[in-house]
Amino acid sequence: MLGTSSGLLPGPPLAKNSKRAIRYKRCTAKEKPVRLPSGGSKKLLCHSRFCFPLRISYNDRVRHGFAISAVLTDDSTMTTVGDDMENIGLLSIDPGLESFKEHFRYRMKRYVDQKELIERHEGGLEEFALGYQKFGFNREEGGIVYREWAPAAQEAQIIGDFNGWDGSNHRMEKNEFGVWSIKIPDSGGDPAIPHNSRVKFRFMQGNGVWVDRIPAWIKYATVDPASFGAPYDGVYWDPPTSERYEFKFPRPPKPNAPRIYEAHVGMSSPEPRVNSYREFADNVLPRIRANNYNTIQLMAVIEHSYYASFGYHVTNFFAVSSRSGNPEDLKYLIDKAHSLGLRVMMDVVHSHASNNVTDGLNGFDIGQGAQESYFHTGDRGYHKLWDSRLFNYANWEVLRFLLSNLRWWLEEFKFDGFRFDGVTSMLYHHHGINMAFTGDYHEYFSEATDVDAVVYLMLANHLIHNILPDATVIAEDVSGMPGLGRPVSEGGVGFDYRLAMAIPDKWIDDLKNKGDLEWSMNEISWSLTNRRYTEKCIAYAESHDQSIVGDKTIAFILMDKEMYSGMSCLTEAPPTVDRGIALHKMIHFITMALGGEGYLNFMGNEFGHPEWIDFPREGNGWSYDMCRRQWNLVDMEHLRYKFMNAFDGAMNLLDEKYSFLASTKQIVSSTNEEEKVQLSCLIDISCVLFKRCINQVNQGDKEFIGAARMVIVFERGDLVFVFNFHPENTYDGYKVGCDLPGKYRVALDSDALEFGGRGRVGHDVDHFTSPEGIPGVPETNFNNRPNSFKVLSPARTCVVYCRVEEQEESHDYNDEMSFNEFLAADVIAKQEDVEEVAGQAKVGKPPLVDGSGDGSGLSKTENFEVEDFGDDASDD
Repeated sequence: MLGTSSGLLPGPPLAKNSKRAIRYKRCTAKEKPVRLPSGGSKKLLCHSRFCFPLRISYNDRVRHGFAISAVLTDDSTMTTVGDDMENIGLLSIDPGLESFKEHFRYRMKRYVDQKELIERHEGGLEEFALGYQKFGFNREEGGIVYREWAPAAQEAQIIGDFNGWDGSNHRMEKNEFGVWSIKIPDSGGDPAIPHNSRVKFRFMQGNGVWVDRIPAWIKYATVDPASFGAPYDGVYWDPPTSERYEFKFPRPPKPNAPRIYEAHVGMSSPEPRVNSYREFADNVLPRIRANNYNTIQLMAVIEHSYYASFGYHVTNFFAVSSRSGNPEDLKYLIDKAHSLGLRVMMDVVHSHASNNVTDGLNGFDIGQGAQESYFHTGDRGYHKLWDSRLFNYANWEVLRFLLSNLRWWLEEFKFDGFRFDGVTSMLYHHHGINMAFTGDYHEYFSEATDVDAVVYLMLANHLIHNILPDATVIAEDVSGMPGLGRPVSEGGVGFDYRLAMAIPDKWIDDLKNKGDLEWSMNEISWSLTNRRYTEKCIAYAESHDQSIVGDKTIAFILMDKEMYSGMSCLTEAPPTVDRGIALHKMIHFITMALGGEGYLNFMGNEFGHPEWIDFPREGNGWSYDMCRRQWNLVDMEHLRYKFMNAFDGAMNLLDEKYSFLASTKQIVSSTNEEEKVQLSCLIDISCVLFKRCINQVNQGDKEFIGAARMVIVFERGDLVFVFNFHPENTYDGYKVGCDLPGKYRVALDSDALEFGGRGRVGHDVDHFTSPEGIPGVPETNFNNRPNSFKVLSPARTCVVYCRVEEQEESHDYNDEMSFNEFLAADVIAKQEDVEEVAGQAKVGKPPLVDGSGDGSGLSKTENFEVEDFGDDASDD
């Protein structure tokens, strides 16, 4: 089963100061329990922050081979939908969707009809998506052919360096579909337009005014860095063979579960400047591989004129961001990643486009109707919170443009998949603005649904997986639309994963608004397991959203100013730092282990990067100081950042060995806070008693502190995870339930010395199970588990136990080294290789540490309360 909550608990609300809401200016939603029409109670089926009535069991077998599958995959049956629409597979998975059958039939018919039209008139979806071979600049026999869709233009010319910016001799012709074209013959056997020379599309508007625009399909665009605020120029990119990068390495195989490293190339330098693709490839990729990630998600790759937009206000959809290099440099990066076994995903933005006129796609909109424009007209074509333009997904040429854009990045640059940004805005006409999603299915399937956009996403996912069957495609959606993560053949939208966007908001809420003893184990467990059956999620504790200006990383929330003076191993760790490092490891690990079927981390957060991200802008004097990564912090041997980094690599390596993320076996057997709940009830008795309780808790009264155990125990795959969030209590002989009988040993221990812990758990101890209750009768078992064993669970630690078969006694590590130590040694060895390859990073300002501190007034907290459960542990 997925999750253990027995009541109708609402999902955690989105934090009010969420950086996602600020950067994207999105609506923040508030969850409410689902109220069923019958008034009865039902178990909830949940995803992300939203709850849905559960009408199916997690253990129900998913049926395949639905009739509609043939309709969508067999070209010969594309036009015979009819009764096959009655067998939409998604409805069989979730019968609660049955009342919305007509909606699904309608959108499926729209999808099938659109796909059939493309096949009839364009030769198929994949051929349709080769628009970049027809539009823009392309070499054809004897010259260069340039085509541009601009039906509202009255006249058109091509101008550039090659003709002295005088287009009188290069006038274009228009066909019946609004496509302008010209063939420019070669001159003396050489292309008339030299490689890497500037070009623009000049056309006359209806009022007789001529305007210059960057070609919509341009493959490279640059700006004069010495001229402030200068507009971008299109660049004709067709390098000679000697300068063209040739890929040398094949794509790595698709992993069982993605462990994603979200990265921004430009801000990856330790120096206050924009980093290059090649520097990232040579200096940062080895770090990512050393920490055992298997996938990179690159942000801000597509050209965007405003750097501080984080790449989300795209101006030139087929061009790489020129700040970090040219197209060949990006190919070098991707090939280098593939050589290291790293898959590369792109953060793609098809939800909106920059409002810029002179250098963006918006420049082609000169007041014409929606069918002659890339965008909707009026309010429907403008996102008032993002200040950007919204695509008309029903337009034939818009579909060609966007679908071709996906194929371009897959085939020309060998990307391995996409993370689609802003999907919520695409799915609904209201774009999620001022919309509080409660989980009522009517919110997802109604007239508010933008079926044009849904059909486009279905076509996009179908195309991507046809071109690259092993592609990974992720949706960024905060609404929780059912079916978003199911195949198109079942009536779903076709994404492989969706982001579990509520999880970071839960952590921010607990860290900022609650004391350590107020953390609810039930709420944490609920938030992490709150996702829809059969729809995979990517879990993350923090991404770039939680790091941008105005907020802090989790590490900086935990340790704040102590990170400037308390991170040296040469002095005793201040209590704030001791707590911060311990919770940093626990928060990220339980998010990974329990929150989804994949994991994501933003660049630098693996080692607790301090402070925040602030791109150069007028408000900060155009400074790059906060727009970089201080790799020197983790490279310095005497700083405590190395401990968080080593643990991050070890938990990734644990998944590499045991594949627990890909396991469908996820069982939370205990969220132990019974006594804590009883204490809360006592506190409510009277104001006087409340004050006395709080005072005693603040003073460290063991009678009250000991009441809250704050332990979460769960199984993922065949591993057993024990998280003790209590700030002081250590439990010896703590009984944990498990599925399989046998001998268990420590597989990973956050309290190990090599991870900055105190080394309280023995790694050479064998834990033998005892049977519990009557076999096959769960209610007689211990926490519904047929077996159990006892462990030591220190305060603020997480320990993972693996079952050891007798034949597994011999490993690639010796008897004196536990698997936990082996994990740490592996990460450390890889990190040393990174330092040898990349060298010691140089920074533009002093590091955030004071290595000379004497630790005055600070002492290590070694006196912890031990509660021995002994034989009475089963009463827990």
